[in-house]
Amino acid sequence: MIIHVAWRNIWRNPTRSLVVILAMVVGMFAGIFMVSFAKGMMKERLNRGIETEVSHIQIHHPKFREADELKYQIKDVFQKIKDIEQIEGVNGVSPRIVIQAMVASAETGSGVKLIGTDPDREKTVSNLYTYIKKGKWFEGISRNPVVIGQKLADKLSVHVRSKIVLTFQDDEGNITSGAFRIAGIYQTVNTSFDETHVYVRFDDLDQLAALPQGAAQEIAVHLSSQKYLNQVKNKLSDMYPNLEVLTWKKLNPEFGYINDVYDYYLYVFIIIILLALGFGIVNTILMAVLERVKELGMLMAIGMKKGRIFRMIMWESVMMSIIGGTLGVGIGLLVTIWTNHTGISFDSYKTGFEALGYGTTVHPIIDWGITINVMVLVFVTGIVAAVYPALKALKLNPAEACELNNIENTI
Repeated sequence: MIIHVAWRNIWRNPTRSLVVILAMVVGMFAGIFMVSFAKGMMKERLNRGIETEVSHIQIHHPKFREADELKYQIKDVFQKIKDIEQIEGVNGVSPRIVIQAMVASAETGSGVKLIGTDPDREKTVSNLYTYIKKGKWFEGISRNPVVIGQKLADKLSVHVRSKIVLTFQDDEGNITSGAFRIAGIYQTVNTSFDETHVYVRFDDLDQLAALPQGAAQEIAVHLSSQKYLNQVKNKLSDMYPNLEVLTWKKLNPEFGYINDVYDYYLYVFIIIILLALGFGIVNTILMAVLERVKELGMLMAIGMKKGRIFRMIMWESVMMSIIGGTLGVGIGLLVTIWTNHTGISFDSYKTGFEALGYGTTVHPIIDWGITINVMVLVFVTGIVAAVYPALKALKLNPAEACELNNIENTI
């Protein structure tokens, strides 16, 4: 009976109740869709960072990342690759020679990170080959092929089959140079990456750098699933205690930071929305209580217990919260599903997005964990927001309420 009466009380002033419900619908829709949009944007950046730039795990000499010098090498790299390939969850391993170098064309020069890799193995740890815009991935050039980014190609004013010169220090500290011809030009969504990373064949760079046989600066490891990340990392650390084994979270701390911290930011945003809605509910229920002073006083006068009145007012708030929250979350989920399929394009802001390493098309993703938590928070907000109006009603004096009723009837 209490629930039935509370439901009827909500619609005694339908305009006011609908305004509160509509506010909750809009607020919950905005919250859920923003969470989904942010999750889609973060996941896309994270996937591109892992699949294109760093892979899941990298192995180095302990001092290599500090000094970034050629002398800090991994020995017997090809035997290590064979051993790593046997680990469960590993679906790609590639050796890399990593050197800080200068690249020069007939027009100008630039500092770059020069990476010598096995073209076929590199395909198992990176999807960079899928971003080839012009030419091919190490094909079409028989001697000293090189693959560079579109941003760097524009800077050097070169194109496919153009000749460039790479200059760096070899293993003995001597300055050495080599002429390479461009086989392919890639273009990712990260223009900074495109401008600074140059890829050549492992064997070509090995000869120029005069490295010992079977030596490299880096081993990139790709996994079939993120669930194997810690398991494989720990296994590799046990296998090679004298080497540094790092996951993408350590290699690119900003990826892990964004992924972890943004969840807290989203919760703060949702809580701000719920606080605003909570004050709206308090105002609405309090007004409803003050308008029904005579009615509530009469109910108390004829023996209705204060606990039942308290529950009635609480139910009014909870039901409005459930209606508004459910509709808002439902609309938010439907819009997310639709935009996940179609994508949201930001081509007008392409330059800015790509400078930060983000794609211009975002596919929102439903985060069921946050969605369920939001629905629970909506329910809690409805309960908390109704406490003050309900307590206000309990302080009513039945005699004064009845006297007020008699005075109004007399008038």
